[in-house]
Amino acid sequence: MPYTYLLECEDGSYYAGWTTSLKNRLEAHNSGKASKYTRARLPVKFVYWEEYESKVEAQKREAAIKALTRQKKEKLVSSFQESHNRMKE
Repeated sequence: MPYTYLLECEDGSYYAGWTTSLKNRLEAHNSGKASKYTRARLPVKFVYWEEYESKVEAQKREAAIKALTRQKKEKLVSSFQESHNRMKE
C-alpha cells in the first residue's frame, strides 16, 4: 500500500513525500540516499503518515501537504500524534 508521510528534520523543518514502504523510506532518508533536502538535515523521523489505495492518491495528498503552511502542518502532526497516543492507551 502507498503512504503519504511527513518527516521532521533535525533542524525542525518538515519534508513531505510518498512511499510504498515506510521502514525502507526512513532508512533511505537517514542514510542520505532519499532526498537532497533531508540529506543536509539528518537525522529525520516520521511525525505523520496516511495509507492510500493507490500511488496516485498518495501523490495527490503529498502535493496537498506540501502546499500547507507550517502552522497547518503542525496542527496535522499534533492531531496525528494525539490520535496515535490514544490508540496506545
